[in-house]
Amino acid sequence: MRYRKLQTTVCIYDSAKELPEEDQVLLLQAGKAMDMAYAPYSQFRVGAAVRLSDGTVVLGANQENAAYPMCLCAERVALGNAALNHPDQKLLTIAIRVKNEKKPVPEPAAPCGSCRQAISEMEERQQQPIRILMQGDDETLYEVQSGQELLPLGFNRQFL
Repeated sequence: MRYRKLQTTVCIYDSAKELPEEDQVLLLQAGKAMDMAYAPYSQFRVGAAVRLSDGTVVLGANQENAAYPMCLCAERVALGNAALNHPDQKLLTIAIRVKNEKKPVPEPAAPCGSCRQAISEMEERQQQPIRILMQGDDETLYEVQSGQELLPLGFNRQFL
């Protein structure tokens, strides 16, 4: 028997003011996207903002549906928007903001498993990591250097 140790390093900031200005702006854009989310059932709003290699910012917001499996997550909306409308640009950073209308979200919420897979796949596709910034209701921020940090042992094209 052997063991393989997997580690994820999360950088925790007490405030967005500790980040470079371009990251602060990206988080503000994610907040604007969050405000545009369609979440009539869960009241859980998620906004995502992706900064591309040319500086363009692309937004995504969750889109709920009464048939829950048909819902679209903000992260995947933003990734798809970027890939479709800016196919020649690399995705550098994705900022994710969440808000629950029913209760406080005291710490940043990480992307769901499907979104982790989509981010990891995009990293493989562009042969470059995507940095992830996450923020809940308060000022605390989490940062990871890649989607693969959030999805160790992920499934990829090498298995196909």
